[in-house]
Amino acid sequence: MELRQLMYFVKAAEMAHFTEAAAALYITQSTLSQQIKQLENELGMLLFDRIGKHVHLTEAGGVFLLHARQILLDVEKGKQAVQDLQNMLSGELRIGVTYAFTSFLLPALTTFPMKYPGIKIYVEYGTTEQLEGKLRASELDLVLAFHQEAFYKDLETRELFRSRIVMAVSRKNKLAELKKISLQSLNNIDLIFASRGFSARDSLDEVLQRNKIQPAVRIEMNDVHSILSLVEKGHWATLLNERALLGWKNLVAIPIEGKELQRRAYIIWQKGTYHKKAADLFIKELLKELPQGGK
Repeated sequence: MELRQLMYFVKAAEMAHFTEAAAALYITQSTLSQQIKQLENELGMLLFDRIGKHVHLTEAGGVFLLHARQILLDVEKGKQAVQDLQNMLSGELRIGVTYAFTSFLLPALTTFPMKYPGIKIYVEYGTTEQLEGKLRASELDLVLAFHQEAFYKDLETRELFRSRIVMAVSRKNKLAELKKISLQSLNNIDLIFASRGFSARDSLDEVLQRNKIQPAVRIEMNDVHSILSLVEKGHWATLLNERALLGWKNLVAIPIEGKELQRRAYIIWQKGTYHKKAADLFIKELLKELPQGGK
């Protein structure tokens, strides 16, 4: 069994088409078919059902795909480990980020490429659930996200600091004079909320439901920058992580009474896999921007 056979098999499984998979691999279809046939002979089971030009994984193929992907991932991680030992700081670093992390991420993105110009950084924004799914699929090297608690069997976490969900209003809004606000008072305020699926929104819904509060949510949006832009105009208010307000000088954060809305910021990795040296260096750069003591 050869690595190239595993690579051919995974690509064919992903594309469900031998001709398209061969083109993507820059080989002939006959070469691809021959190598996969040799793999099937070695395993003693068919990996694909051939239906015309299209192919579909058999039950055995589906099981083997999980292991083939892991083998290829381990080989790639091994190559990266050797490169790191040789101080060959090059390659790619793929970071998943929830929107509330933006204010901390940008300074590190300014300084890190200057120190390590050989490393290309890809940043992908999304909800916590989306990003963790991509981390598990090895499409990301690490994720920066907020949780109330973060315990996983398959992921490794490191708590960075703690933050609160606050009410944000414009300095022009009459509510800006408040020193704090109760959950019950939210019933009388026109609010914009982040869409469901954002971790802060999901946690907020749980707290509001538990306290039997139904605020007047007039608008829901999946873009935090747009929400804050609308709030800045004066009329609206929103509830979100206080860290998301950094850099918005025309907005005021009003604490909400109680401790139910505290959030924890985490770095999240795959458990049991090699951490790229580039990832460790980036985290060190990121930590320079965090609150003293990390809480």
